[in-house]
Amino acid sequence: MEQPANILQTAVGGTAVSFNIWRTLRLSSFQIGSATADILTASVWNRVMIAELGMPATWVGLLLALQYLLMPISFWAGHRSDTRPLAGRRRVSYIWLGRGLVVLSFPLLGMSIALFEDGDMTQGWLVALVCFLLFGAGKLFSGSVYLALVRESAPPTKQGIAIGIAETVLIAFFPIMAIAYGRWMEHYDPQTFATMIGFTAVYCAFWWFFATIKSERPLATPAIASRSGGWSETTGKFKSVWADGRVRRFFAFLFVATFAAWMQDNVLEPFGANVFGMPTGQTTRFTGYWGGATLLVLIASFIIWRKRQPETLSGLAKVGLSIMAVGMMLLAATSFSELRHLLEISLLVFGGGFGLYTFSGVSLMAAMSPTRDAGAYLGLWTVCILVSKGLGTFAGGLLRDIFHLELDWSFALSYGLIFAIAAAGLVLAALLLNGRQVISFVHEHQ
Repeated sequence: MEQPANILQTAVGGTAVSFNIWRTLRLSSFQIGSATADILTASVWNRVMIAELGMPATWVGLLLALQYLLMPISFWAGHRSDTRPLAGRRRVSYIWLGRGLVVLSFPLLGMSIALFEDGDMTQGWLVALVCFLLFGAGKLFSGSVYLALVRESAPPTKQGIAIGIAETVLIAFFPIMAIAYGRWMEHYDPQTFATMIGFTAVYCAFWWFFATIKSERPLATPAIASRSGGWSETTGKFKSVWADGRVRRFFAFLFVATFAAWMQDNVLEPFGANVFGMPTGQTTRFTGYWGGATLLVLIASFIIWRKRQPETLSGLAKVGLSIMAVGMMLLAATSFSELRHLLEISLLVFGGGFGLYTFSGVSLMAAMSPTRDAGAYLGLWTVCILVSKGLGTFAGGLLRDIFHLELDWSFALSYGLIFAIAAAGLVLAALLLNGRQVISFVHEHQ
C-alpha cells in the first residue's frame, strides 16, 4: 500500500481508523469458510444430485435459488446493524447468529442425500428444502453485516481495497476447496460425502469465529445506538434509498452481471460429465481453473490500480465483463464442436475477465455505500448479488432441462446455448453500467 498503516488514518464516527493489512487479512479469513460452504452445496452436492442420482437440474437449481426468497432479511439485518446493537455488539453478533444457522444446515444436506438413496423422494426434497432455507437465511442475515464490518475496518480511501481483499480471499479459496474436495472424493461414495459434511461444519465454524472475534469497534455515537432499526423504519429507509435512479441503475447492472456470470454454475460440472464423460474428480476442478485465473488477475489489479479512486473504475468493470463474455462464447464453441481441448482455455479466459470485474465491481459497490448507512446499502447490494446469483443458477439448470429433456436437443447443443445466452447477458450488463452516475452519487454523499 502506498502509505504506512500507522500514518493513513481517518475519523469515522469519531473513532480514528487506520488501514492495517493484517487486520484486513484476518477479517478476510472469514471467506475461507464461505467458499468452503458454497463449494459443498453448489458444486459437490449439486453434482451428486444431477450426475450421480439423476435428479432433474431444474429442481436442484430451484432449491439452490429458493433460499433467496428470504432476500429482505439482508437489507433488514444490514440496516438494523447500522441502528441497533445485538447483545452489546453492532456487527459481530449478527454475523455469528447468521453463520450459526448455516452450520446447522449442513447435517440436513447429508440427510437429504441419504433419503434420496433410500428412495424416499418426498422426505428427501422436504429435508433439502429446509436445509437450503436455513442456509440461505444465515447467509443473507450475516453477509451484508460482514461486509459493513470489513468496510469500517479501513478509512474511506481504502474501503474498496478492504472489501476487495475479502472478495479476493473468497475467490482464491473457491479453486482451492474445489480441488481439495475433488481429490477427496474422486468418485461419489456416501460415507466419504458424510465425512466431508462433518468436516465442513467444523471447518467453517472455526474460520467464521476466528475472523470476527475481537474485531468489533465501539459504537460511533450514542445517536446511532438510539435509532430503533424496526421493520417499519427499515421499510422507510429502503424506499428512500430506492427512490434514487442512480441506485436503481446500479442495482440493474449488478443484477444482470451476476445473473449472467453464474448461469454456468449449476451446469458447468454436469456439462463435463454429459458432453465429455469426465468423472467427478475432474469436473470439480473446473472451478479451480477459472477461479485460479480470477485470483491472479485480481492480485495484478490490486497492484496496478490500487491508487485509483473506486468510483472511477466503471471502465475497467466493462472491460472485465467483455472478457467474461468472450470466455463464455469460447465455452459455447467448445460445447457445439465437442472439442475437449478448448475447455480449459475457455475457463481461463472467463476467469481472467472475472478478476477484472470483481476488482472494479467491489470497489464500485463500496463507493455506492455511504458511511452513515453502509449496512443498509451493502444489504441492498448483497440482496442483489445473492438473488441474481440464485436465479442465474436456477436459469442455467432450467434451460438445460428445457433444451435437452423437453426439446430433445443434444447435450452439446443444449449446454452451448446456455453459455451463449450467458455471454449476451454479460454484454448487456456492461451497457447498463453508467460511470458518470456512480461518480455523481459518490460526490453527493461524501
